[in-house]
Amino acid sequence: MKNLIRFDWAVKRLLRNKANFGILEGFLSELLCEDIKIENILESETNKEYKEDKLTRVDLLVKNTKGELIIIEIQNNREHDYLLRILFGTSKLLIENMDEGMKYSEIKKVISVNIVYFDLGQGEDYIYHGTTSFIGLNKNDVLILSQEQQLLYKTENISKIYPEYYVIKVNQFNDVAKNTLDEWIYFLKKEEIKDEFKAKGLKQAKEELNILKLSENDRKDYEHFIEQVRYEESLIVSNYKVGKLEVARELKKSGVEIEIIAKSTGFSKEEIEKL
Repeated sequence: MKNLIRFDWAVKRLLRNKANFGILEGFLSELLCEDIKIENILESETNKEYKEDKLTRVDLLVKNTKGELIIIEIQNNREHDYLLRILFGTSKLLIENMDEGMKYSEIKKVISVNIVYFDLGQGEDYIYHGTTSFIGLNKNDVLILSQEQQLLYKTENISKIYPEYYVIKVNQFNDVAKNTLDEWIYFLKKEEIKDEFKAKGLKQAKEELNILKLSENDRKDYEHFIEQVRYEESLIVSNYKVGKLEVARELKKSGVEIEIIAKSTGFSKEEIEKL
């Protein structure tokens, strides 16, 4: 077992403590490219609806000093409808924070940060940022806020008043830290922090997320968590292989050439011939 605690377990157990806010603030500051200060950790009504404690799904709802709401979600297991799930999460959070008689201009900004350990969609990058903008169908211009609206919303861009989405595809990171945000992603993937890393929050993370600092009960809980994650990952790999075998078998029955089946499924010609 490595010396540092996995970030998903730390979010669930350690980073909710005010003394450790500096770790989360560092991560969010590097990701959002601004100095983030956390006011408090909130409990979403959405979370309360989940009766079971999903070990591979961790939600953290943060309110920063600007009044913005930041969702941090970590997902280990493959979910094909994940992109719609994060849309649902931000939409429901907006509704939960609407008081009766509240003006639309008082709606809180929501930022959804999603750390995923599976291949979500198709793309070569490992960090994606999604915003909303309005493009003219005829003039191809970008709709902007008027001066009065800029004063009302305290921003110049329409995209800044709508929810923003960040998707970090951890497994796609090539382990080469070119900047301070990459240093954080290196930690998310490897559970290691190099001595030369300078990113905000990582120094505190290296000190506070040391497994040796856990109490005996917390260490047992963490070891159980790691075993559960590994078990679920092995189930997914096994089921995925079984699914590919069925596909290969059906393709062979349909008369598809073995070379094509091998290229499509990743199995060798010898394995396919035995089906």
